[in-house]
Amino acid sequence: MSLILAISGPAAVGKTTICDRLIEEFAPRLNRLVTATTRSPRPQEVNGVDYIFLTESEFEQKLSDASFLEHEIIHRNKYGILKQSLLNAQLEGIDILLNIDVNGTASLRRFCNNKQELNGRLKTIFIKPLTLEDLRQRMHHRASESDEQMSIRLANAKAEILREGEFDFVVESMDRDTDYQKIKEIYLNVR
Repeated sequence: MSLILAISGPAAVGKTTICDRLIEEFAPRLNRLVTATTRSPRPQEVNGVDYIFLTESEFEQKLSDASFLEHEIIHRNKYGILKQSLLNAQLEGIDILLNIDVNGTASLRRFCNNKQELNGRLKTIFIKPLTLEDLRQRMHHRASESDEQMSIRLANAKAEILREGEFDFVVESMDRDTDYQKIKEIYLNVR
């Protein structure tokens, strides 16, 4: 039976780096499910690999077609998981990795609990920053957001941290290598 592993946490906590390392180490047994978004790609991001980048109208059309398992507005951008992407990956019998926000994880849990073929397959991990100041410094070093965007993301982080109890596992972020080893151990234990 394949596993659905959802990794969540505030912006800049290291989700993408950890997901990339997990895929690097465990592919093809573990594959990342690519989610859709209306936000602009960062310089190093590739359409169809990092995200499925959609225009507002393309996203709205998929909403009208009920193509999304879940969708959220995060930091003023739209994100969503396409139902067919998740079901196709499960049919292939591979473990699925999602880099997903807190609200998306809650929606994913509801969807999996209501689909017999997915029930019991979802495991969730929340990566928690040591402090909000630590998170602010990570955002500053990443240099991919404006001051306004950083303020929005920090405000969202406060609310997200309050929901850590909704997750199967909580990893307090120390550094990239320690965080990776903890999450790798969780993956191997729940697999």
